[in-house]
Amino acid sequence: RLERLMSMQLDLNESDYELSFFNGAWAREMNRSRIPIRAGKYVNESVTGTSSNRANPFFMIGRSSTTEDYGECYGFNLIYSGNHYEAAQVNSYGKLRLVSGINPATFSYIIEAGKCFEAPEAVLTYSYKGYNRMSHNMHEFVRKHIVRGSWRDKERPVLNSWEAAYFNINERKLVKLAKAAKDTGVELFVMDDGWFGERNDDTSSLGDWTPNSRKLPNGIAGIADKIKESGLKFGIWVEPEMVSVNSRLYEAHPEWVIEIPDVEHSEGRNQRILDLTYEAVQDYIIEKMSEVFSSADISYVKWDMNRQLTDLGSIDLPADRQGELYHRYVLAVYALQERLTKEFPHLLLENCSGGGARFDPGMLYFGPQIWCSDDTDAIERLEIQEG
Repeated sequence: RLERLMSMQLDLNESDYELSFFNGAWAREMNRSRIPIRAGKYVNESVTGTSSNRANPFFMIGRSSTTEDYGECYGFNLIYSGNHYEAAQVNSYGKLRLVSGINPATFSYIIEAGKCFEAPEAVLTYSYKGYNRMSHNMHEFVRKHIVRGSWRDKERPVLNSWEAAYFNINERKLVKLAKAAKDTGVELFVMDDGWFGERNDDTSSLGDWTPNSRKLPNGIAGIADKIKESGLKFGIWVEPEMVSVNSRLYEAHPEWVIEIPDVEHSEGRNQRILDLTYEAVQDYIIEKMSEVFSSADISYVKWDMNRQLTDLGSIDLPADRQGELYHRYVLAVYALQERLTKEFPHLLLENCSGGGARFDPGMLYFGPQIWCSDDTDAIERLEIQEG
């Protein structure tokens, strides 16, 4: 039984550094917290099931005199999208130890005979020309060695999305918006939440990935064609990992959700999480997403995930393996996106999790861009994007 496995350890002979973590919450992601390293232990971690807007897996250390352009610093990242753990500890002799990896607080994994376990990769970089050079090192690495596919080296299109209409959408309104968007320089029009099932608010229909015939009388293909006639590319929003209790899917398969039997569930955004470790669930998601992505000339998909993982329990795992669920869930997300990006290699896949709760190199491997925040205020966004 594997209980703890770090991906990175770096020991330094001195501890005269400042430690920078990137913390926050919904709509205020990636705020830099600077801590002078002295005695003791400093921990940055996620227990939400994603890399998290509360504690990003990227961190860095630098001298107190280090600026954007001068001085030495180190940057560290984890190619992983689940619960992570980073720690900086100074021993009694003033030496500094840095570690990062899967968070041991939410992890336990049985390795059967003949099987193996692969830890996430960690990325380290050093700069003697300040944080700006360190950032360039990391950015270049991600662009050349993480991001892949046909969109890797392309300039991304300017797109619009959610805030223009929220759930109150129909074909006529969206086509009108698209024409106005074209006049402002938008290049890709996204049909966001509300296009499927009986989805008029956030209380129903997740999992029922069939177009609402009242809103879209000509289906996805009908509105996609009209958007293209406006001179724009067409994109669509999905949230494949989630299900509403008020849905045909949940009615047919209540056993497909993550939950602890006989314990009242902690609802988040009126939705529950599908147990992706269940092969039947993965097959269902692949089938439904393939139907949607092939139903029209779709250029872009926004893959959202709008709540934390809670009430961790899986009917597909025996009692002594429930500690594997968090990690298996992350691997299942990767497997789903790997299959779909191979089937639809032309798609620009943008990952999102209530904004930037999945902002990490693991997700960038499958989708070459990430929705970094739902906060679109120009001034507040400056600090988020600096982080």
